[in-house]
Amino acid sequence: MLNDEEAQRVSKFLSLVLRHKPETLGITLNEQGWTDVDRLLTKLYHRGYQISRDQLKYIVETNNKKRFAFSLDESQIRANQGHSVEVDLGYVEKQPPALLYHGTAMRFIDSIKADGLRKMNRHHVHLSSDEQTAYMVGSRHGKPVVLTIKAGEMAMAGHVFYQSDNGVWLTDTVPTAYIIVRNL
Repeated sequence: MLNDEEAQRVSKFLSLVLRHKPETLGITLNEQGWTDVDRLLTKLYHRGYQISRDQLKYIVETNNKKRFAFSLDESQIRANQGHSVEVDLGYVEKQPPALLYHGTAMRFIDSIKADGLRKMNRHHVHLSSDEQTAYMVGSRHGKPVVLTIKAGEMAMAGHVFYQSDNGVWLTDTVPTAYIIVRNL
């Protein structure tokens, strides 16, 4: 079995391949972001990641962010969200809770205050249902700041929300009027 460090290393590489650069491994993603598990494992092997199907299943099941999913028959795998390549993950519009949270770094606050949250090179802005998760996300980018998002008000104003299989809330943009920046 993989140790935690090796599982994390493979998981990060899978994130790169399944969300952003499938060509890095010489695979393709279909329109819904799926790729063949056997082909993926073969390509991983030739790239120096010698993992079995069971080890891949372990990575998918134990990833703390639930980044990946298998098809029902486990013949296909994809990332749950965060793609910069064009895919249609089949999200269904969903009513968000009144408040959601976004973790970012202090250095981005002035830009966010001016322009709101934008999806940049991703398909959506990512929001969390709890402050702790948002804090952890923000801490990956520098001194963390947690923004409170008035998601319920946004939805009432016509903004569309989705929720990925791993619980991340998604929307196209968050205008400044719906962002609460606490005292910094």
